[in-house]
Amino acid sequence: MHLLQSVTALSLPRSMSRTNINRGVVLQKREPFVLMGGRYSVYQIQERFFKCPRPALSISRSIHGRAASVEDFGTDIVSCGFVKDLHVEELLGEVSFRLELTTPACPIKDMFEQRANEVVAMLPWVKKVNVKMSAQPAKPVFAGQLPKGLQTISNIIAVSSCKGGVGKSTIAVNLAYTLAGMGAKVGIFDADVYGPSLPTMVSPESRLLEMNPETRTIIPTEYLGVKLISFGFAGQGRAIMRGPMVSGVIDQLLTTTEWGELDYLVIDMPPGTGDIQLTLCQVVPLTAAVIVTTPQKLAFIDVAKGVRMFSKLKVPCVAVVENMCHFDADGKRYYPFGKGSGTQVVQQFGIPHLFDLPIRPNLSASGDSGMPEVVADPQGEVAKTFQDLGVCVVQQCAKIRQQVSTAVTYDKSIRAIRVKVPASDEEFLLHPATVRRNDRSAQSVDEWTGEQKLQYSDIPEDIEPEDIRPMGNYAVSITWPDGFSQNEHTCNVLAK
Repeated sequence: MHLLQSVTALSLPRSMSRTNINRGVVLQKREPFVLMGGRYSVYQIQERFFKCPRPALSISRSIHGRAASVEDFGTDIVSCGFVKDLHVEELLGEVSFRLELTTPACPIKDMFEQRANEVVAMLPWVKKVNVKMSAQPAKPVFAGQLPKGLQTISNIIAVSSCKGGVGKSTIAVNLAYTLAGMGAKVGIFDADVYGPSLPTMVSPESRLLEMNPETRTIIPTEYLGVKLISFGFAGQGRAIMRGPMVSGVIDQLLTTTEWGELDYLVIDMPPGTGDIQLTLCQVVPLTAAVIVTTPQKLAFIDVAKGVRMFSKLKVPCVAVVENMCHFDADGKRYYPFGKGSGTQVVQQFGIPHLFDLPIRPNLSASGDSGMPEVVADPQGEVAKTFQDLGVCVVQQCAKIRQQVSTAVTYDKSIRAIRVKVPASDEEFLLHPATVRRNDRSAQSVDEWTGEQKLQYSDIPEDIEPEDIRPMGNYAVSITWPDGFSQNEHTCNVLAK
C-alpha cells in the first residue's frame, strides 16, 4: 500500500484503499479487560489472542459474524466500540459484558440486547450470558471551544422552514417530546423573538425565566421533563427591535442558559435566511436540520432557500416533514393544497426521509391548549408519525457522529493519515509531511501577497501529528509537535 505524496494525487484502487476491519475486540481507548483471571488492555487482547481460538476471540468473532449490525454505520456493534467490560469465566462457561450505546433514545436497544445474548449463547462452551445495557452520549464536538452553556449538549437539531405558517413550531415541540418519550434528555429553544410560539404550546408551572445571581446564567423553565427557553418567557412578550439587537438577544438566551447535560436540543428556527438564522448557524454547532414544508409551490420556493443555506454552512438536512398534506372524509382522501412540495424537496436536494402529516383538528387544538399532541394522545396516528421522525433523527445523528469520529485518523503503524471520503467506501492514505506543508492558513501563507511563508524544508519528512480531532460536522483540527493547530474545513480538502 502506497502513501499519497500529494494532496492532489488520485485515489488508491478500490481493492487497496478499503480498510480491512480487525476482527479482534476493538475499542478506542486502552480500557482494561478482565480475561481469565488477568487484566489486559484491548490491544493486548488482540496481540495475545488474535492468532489462537481463545474465548474472548471466539466471542468477538461470533458477534462480528452474527450479531445485529448497526445498519446506519455499515458495521457491527464490536467495531462501533459498543462492547465494554468483557469478562469471561471459561471454566464456568459464563460471559458478561456491557453494551454502551451512544444515546439512551436508541430505538433498537432491545434488539441489540436480545441478539447479543443469542449470539454469545450459541458458542458451545457458554452456559450463561449476562448483558447489561448503558448509554454514554457522544461528547459535543470541540466542546472546549463552545460557549459554556453548550458544552454539555450532545446533539443540536434545527427545525426550519424559512417560511412562516407551515407548522414549524408544532413539529419542533412534538419532536422534542417524542425524543423525551424515547428516554432522552431534551431541551427546546424558541429562536423566534418577534413571534415566540413556545409559551402557547406548553404549560410550565413557572412562566418566567430566572437568573442565577452567582453565575449570571439563565435557569430554563421546564414542562414534563423538557427544558424550555423562549423570549416569551422573559416577561416582555414579543420583541420590537432591529435585527442586530435580536441576534444579540438570541445569542445570550442560547449560550448563557444552564442547559445541563442534554442528549438533544431542538431549536425552533425563525422564518427566513437572514442575520438571525446565520448567527444561530455560526454560534451553534448544529448536528442536523429537519425541514418543514407544506404542499404549495410557494412553500417549496422558500424552503429551498433554507436547504441551500444549511448546505453552505455544512449542516446536513436529515428529514423533510410535509405538514397539512391531506385529510380523509367520506372514505376519500383530499389534498386541498395540492401535492408534491415535500417530494420535490427530497428529490431535488437528496434528503433521505420524508414524513407526511395530515390536517387534524386535534393537532392544531393541542398546540393552543398547551399540551403537545404526542403527550395528549401518545397512541394516535399523529404520535406514530412523530415516533418515526424521532427514530429517524436519532439514527441520523448517530450516523453523523460516527462518520465524523472515523473520517480522519492517524495510523501510527504505517505512519499515514487515513481519510475516509464521505458517502463512499473509498479511503486515502496521506503522508503527514504533505498535509502539514499544504496548510493555507495565515501562518503559512501571506494573506496580502500570497507568498509562501512556510518552506518545504521547514517540515521534516518524519513529522507525525500529535492529535486529530473533529471540528463541526465535516472539518478536522490537526495538532503538530510544534504546537501548530491546522484546521481543514472539510474532509474533502484532505482527500481531493
